[in-house]
Amino acid sequence: MDSKRVLIIGGGVAGMEAARQLMLLGCEPVIVEKTNRLGGHVAGWHKLFPDMLSASELVDSMSRSLDGVTIYLKTTVASMNRLKDGFSVVLSNGTGLQCRAVLIASGFSLFDAARKEEYGYGVYDHVISNSDLEHWFNTGQDDRIPDNPSNVAFVHCVGSRDLKAGNPQCSKVCCMTAIKQAIEMKEKFPDAEIWCFYMDLRLFGKKYENFYINAQRDFGVHFVRGRVSEVGEDIDGKVILKAEDTLAGKQVKLKADLLVLMSGMLCNADTSSLASMVRADVDSDGFMRSRDNIFRINESNRPGVFFAGACTGTKTVPETVAEARAAALDIFNYLNANG
Repeated sequence: MDSKRVLIIGGGVAGMEAARQLMLLGCEPVIVEKTNRLGGHVAGWHKLFPDMLSASELVDSMSRSLDGVTIYLKTTVASMNRLKDGFSVVLSNGTGLQCRAVLIASGFSLFDAARKEEYGYGVYDHVISNSDLEHWFNTGQDDRIPDNPSNVAFVHCVGSRDLKAGNPQCSKVCCMTAIKQAIEMKEKFPDAEIWCFYMDLRLFGKKYENFYINAQRDFGVHFVRGRVSEVGEDIDGKVILKAEDTLAGKQVKLKADLLVLMSGMLCNADTSSLASMVRADVDSDGFMRSRDNIFRINESNRPGVFFAGACTGTKTVPETVAEARAAALDIFNYLNANG
């Protein structure tokens, strides 16, 4: 068995950065990615808050740093067996390999906005998700987005902090994503009025509060604290929103040309099967369970199995990259201690 081979399940930014660091440490990382490209969800995004960095440039830069790393695209792990000193793995493409350690960097899924029927996703012509809007930013292709909207509304916490949807946790990135997208829409349509309906604004990161203030001061984005209670459509195809402004203590009714729903993060559908394969624990929120949530978040309950990124819970890109680097070092130390 190669004493330095590490299997990385997932080729998003966590898997890519971990592979880069492991390679620099003299290990032999192997990335297995189920889609046809690297970069995960970030690869489908347009810009990243708070610096408005190009997502494609980040992913391209990270990809270029992986020269020499074995990468399998459109591939999954078919089976995995524990050996005395590592793992025997068979991939869905028939490739068999042995590795000393496994890093799970399988990321997350986006909440299906159609599950919140009251918002009209898939029913009304001009209701889209945050992911749909990012696709439009990148391609300009989406017939649901008007050519020159005069009012654009964003609804935060769609499928997050929602007991009925079975997803009580905060998705952490939705507030900032909404603000970022609101700014981008204002840049594209300077005469449009942009509205954000939110439960609470959770702006915890470096420069996040400044980003929010700039959205109001420099771009004139309107923020309304209150949950949208009703969404409909008028005869002209306009989206009609009703909400309560809890700060002003009054009801709000808005006619919008476009409604954007901020779908939150969920654990991947294959988390349970993947956890069963490596005999790792799954937490009450459906994500992978770390040994603890403070000091050993990159470690699983099984020797040789490690985590990085959003497979253990909602994460920002900076958090994901930092965890990937930490996980690479944990794996390197594990290999040396058990060589």
